[in-house]
Amino acid sequence: MRDLPDRPSPFTLRPVTVSRSSPPARGAGSNPPNRFEQLTLERDADWDPEQDPLPRTRFFRDRSSSILSYNDSPDLGFDTSLNPYRGCEHGCIYCYARPYHEFLGFSSGLDFETKIMVKEDAAKLLRIELSSPAWVPKVIALSGVTDPYQPVERRLKLTRACLEVLAEFRNPVTIVTKNNLVTRDLDLLAELAACHAAAVFISVTTLDTGLRKILEPRTSPPAARLAAVAALAKAGIPVGVLVAPVIPGLTDHEIPAIIAAAAAAGAAFAAHTVLRLPYAVAPLFEEWLTRHLPAKKDKVLHRLRALRRGKLSNSEFGLRMTGEGIFADQISRLFDVACRKAGWSGQAPGLSTAYFRRPEGAQLELKLHGTGDHAAASRECANPVRNPKPQPRGMAANPEGIP
Repeated sequence: MRDLPDRPSPFTLRPVTVSRSSPPARGAGSNPPNRFEQLTLERDADWDPEQDPLPRTRFFRDRSSSILSYNDSPDLGFDTSLNPYRGCEHGCIYCYARPYHEFLGFSSGLDFETKIMVKEDAAKLLRIELSSPAWVPKVIALSGVTDPYQPVERRLKLTRACLEVLAEFRNPVTIVTKNNLVTRDLDLLAELAACHAAAVFISVTTLDTGLRKILEPRTSPPAARLAAVAALAKAGIPVGVLVAPVIPGLTDHEIPAIIAAAAAAGAAFAAHTVLRLPYAVAPLFEEWLTRHLPAKKDKVLHRLRALRRGKLSNSEFGLRMTGEGIFADQISRLFDVACRKAGWSGQAPGLSTAYFRRPEGAQLELKLHGTGDHAAASRECANPVRNPKPQPRGMAANPEGIP
């Protein structure tokens, strides 16, 4: 294997110790070349992949100096996101975030699943940003790239630490996860929901447990995700299902069953996206089909190319999340019909910044000026609303007040 490039970096490659009782399953079967690097690994002709050592997960401290990321994509319902981790041990073979690992000098393949950057200062950095007078309260997506509740979160609790800060400031947050671990933080999410400042999407790709094991090897099983939906709904936290990614020719027929199961569990809204395979994700996914589902490979790739103008990926805004053509229309109609049967609008609830506060700043102001108008900082939140009125862009905040 090649060495990491010797250049200035915002992170320090010092492993974080995390104990393991058994080797984890993996989604990728190899490390494709990094598109930014000149050195790659070439196997000998007589190489036997079965002789390779099993890749173990390593965790590295990420020394990023800021924690919030911004985007101007018209395809997303948020423009600000927070990522406590880079890389994801869930190992979903289709993950669009895999190419981001190449910016760190790693591969989109096994490296993405086995070399995880952890931002130990995430909560501290978040507090600094929310305390700044320049911060305008808005919805923060947690995380937007890799899953904030991936397995190592159970030990490091970086996501929980960030939620504690968000709850203290009452800043609205949306979460997308495939892991039942989100139920650990019901207390904080319920506190935010009481201020109309939290919504959770549980991502469900398939209800087939066998397919899940090879497609998303270290995610929670479908039943556990539905149990998370039920727990969140019971706690009064707005919760919906993200049917994503829909894989044409493989999982698209499951859309009605996923929506029905999520509705029965207590979900109140839904969204969906269609599989996209940017950069190295395309050959990784093709390799995965060859290894696990060779009989379905041609059908799946044909459907994907029909959605993407003959390619496996299309980055054009307005089309990259849905595709186009007859198969895209079929998926969209199937989703819409399933949502109508569930009694859903298909939109997430509008969130509010009305109760945002800067606790430390408010206390300082009280000491300096005595009594005064501190209603915004001290106002009690209303009771949580289970089915708030949805907005066209479901993750957008409503700075005018409670919808």
